[in-house]
Parts: sequence; C-alpha cells; structure tokens
Amino acid sequence: MKLTKKLAKNLLKKMCLIRAFEEQADKSYMEGKVHGTIHVSIGQEASSVGSISALNPDDYILSTHRGHGHSLAKGADPKLMMAELFGKEAGYCHGRGGSMHIADIAGGNLGANGVVGGGNPMAVGVGLAIKMRKQNQVVLCFFGDGAFANGAFHESMQLVVRFELPVIYICENNQYAMSFPTGDEKTSEQLAESGEYYGMPGIAVDGNDVLAVRKVVQEAVDRARTGDGPSLIITDTYRRKAHSRSDRDAYRDKKEVKEWEAKDPILRFKKLVTDDDLLTEEEIDNIAQQANTSVEEARLFAEEAPEPALETIEDGVYAP
Repeated sequence: MKLTKKLAKNLLKKMCLIRAFEEQADKSYMEGKVHGTIHVSIGQEASSVGSISALNPDDYILSTHRGHGHSLAKGADPKLMMAELFGKEAGYCHGRGGSMHIADIAGGNLGANGVVGGGNPMAVGVGLAIKMRKQNQVVLCFFGDGAFANGAFHESMQLVVRFELPVIYICENNQYAMSFPTGDEKTSEQLAESGEYYGMPGIAVDGNDVLAVRKVVQEAVDRARTGDGPSLIITDTYRRKAHSRSDRDAYRDKKEVKEWEAKDPILRFKKLVTDDDLLTEEEIDNIAQQANTSVEEARLFAEEAPEPALETIEDGVYAP
C-alpha cells in the first residue's frame, strides 16, 4: 500500500480531529456541561481511523460506549456530536442518547452501545441483511477486550461463520477491561486465536500504527466483499485516560502511562510523514490547528443550541 500525500493528510486530519474533540469533551464534562458519564478514546485514534479508512462511504459500523472516535472517523459532524453530548435538540439523537449512544444512520454509523459487546449480535443481523439484499457492503463491529467474556460475543462468532456474513469484528484491546488488566488474562495474539477456533481469520495488529491497522482491515474487507466471510482483528492499543469520569484510575502506575505515551499514534504518524517528506512541519501544524478550530466551533454551537422542548419529551418512546 503506497502512502500518498493525500492519504497522509486525510489520516492525520481524522486523528487530530478525534484527539481535539475528546480533549474538549473531557474538559466540558469537568465543567458540568456534559451530564451522565463520558468515555474518551485518547490514545486509540489509530485504531478507529485506520479501520474505518478502509471502508466505502456506504459501509456500516457498530460502535461502543467509547465511540466518539469511531463516529468522527466515519464522517460524523463534530457540531452535531458535541450537541448530543450537551443534551441539545440539534444533536444526532436530539439530545436523548448522549455520549454512549450516538448514531448517524445516514452516514452508516448504526450506533454506539452502552452494553458491553452489545453490538456483536447486532452485527450478525446487519450482515445477514446485507447478504439477503445481495449488496456489496460490509460492517465493522467494534468492541473492547472485556467483551470476550460475554456469551453474546461467542454466539455471534458462530453465526457469522455459519452464514458466511460480511462482518469484520474489531476488538480494541486498550489493555484494561475497566480496571482489570487484559495482560493478566491473555495477550492480543492469544485473543486473535479465537477467530481460528470459530473458523475465521484472526489477527493481532499494532493498534497505534494507523497504516498497519488500515492494511489488515483492508484485507479483511476485501475478503468479506468477495463472499469469503468474516474476520476477527485485535488492535493492540491503550486508553490514556481513566475508563470513565467516575473512575479514579488508581490501578495503574504513571510509569506505564508514560511508556504508552511514547507510543502515541499521532506522534508516530507525524514522524513517519515528515521522515518520508510527505508533509512539512507547517502542514502538520495547520492540520492540528484546523482540528482545534473545528472543535471550538462545535463547542460554541453546542452551548448555543436550544434544549429539547418539554412537549417533545415522549418523542421516540414506544409502548403498547
């Protein structure tokens, strides 16, 4: 895969936008402007951007509670996303979903999920619909390493293999299932072996290397499009922040965090594109500034957007 200047710009833009958005979302939560809780993906940008960059615009994704990066990588509007976090009517779900339930159906994002591994069985249904309609689409289903302990994950794996569905399962192993270190249980390579157990390719990849992620996902996407069925990919990455804002993050030491900060996916990619003379320092600075500007505009939009009207409180609520 040849890395062109155009592709380098696009990948860096997406990663910088996600980082800026997550930092502002975290700050806005601490200021009391975002309610409930929030799960940011700072440090995991290469996993979402590398994966989703291998898709066509009409392909689908299913996300997780830590899904802001997935949404932005799929092309979501930062203004509508920030408005959703702020609980405003202008948000993607009219302020009803919040941080953990953003969906952009028109953009192919079928939604984030507050249930651990909740998207896994949904991906079976989406994949089955694609196959029944004889469409040339695929679905990426993201989940965390903690979902391996969920029965629905294993049931879903059996079904997508049985029906040879165009589903790519992407486990973002950020080293912790909440406070439980994944490394005490299994490595990413061992997790990837689960794919082989069920009869599909399983591969572990450096989740902080955006090009490595893009390569393995592209291969899985091509395989799914040609009717050769599903794949399991483990992206080995790290969440730099606590699990959520209610997490005191007392279970890991600062040395570990510093070691992973040195593997920062954005810094690594910046070094690569400058070493290869694809982008100049000025171009890189401009990309970062554009991301910051876009997120600041999103913050102002969200703060000024109207609250949902009281008379709409039952909209979207269904009962017999």
